[in-house]
Amino acid sequence: MADQRHTANDAWEALLSAHAVLMKEFAAEDIWAEVSMREYDVLYTLSKCPEPTRISELNRHVLLSQPALSRLVDRLAERGLLERQPDPADGRGIRLALTGAGRAVQRQIGRRHARSVARAMTTGLDAGELRDLEALCLKLASHTKSKDIR
Repeated sequence: MADQRHTANDAWEALLSAHAVLMKEFAAEDIWAEVSMREYDVLYTLSKCPEPTRISELNRHVLLSQPALSRLVDRLAERGLLERQPDPADGRGIRLALTGAGRAVQRQIGRRHARSVARAMTTGLDAGELRDLEALCLKLASHTKSKDIR
């Protein structure tokens, strides 16, 4: 058991190291003209939602505290990149959705970011390794979600 714990911690540290290196590389790129990486993360997450979503649901998918996310949402709304809509299921609730301008910014930056991600990921990994990495990460995420650790 101790050996497995050591291996698990080594794997976790390797995953965090890879994430940190890649995020620094992405942050240094000249593609974030109109929004920060964190703002883009919110726009991207909303772009994947099939319908407007509550801030609590959005918070499950971004790496920000609830207060920080609320302030970021306020800034994006002030800039016309997302809008607040009443929640039909709860008269007091608010749901968030991208505006046309927000969707356009997300797509423009998203295309450039996708090229950067592809370049970074394919520099060190071949197609089979990329498929393995995806499968392992999806497996880990689904296992973690099922235990409500997120």
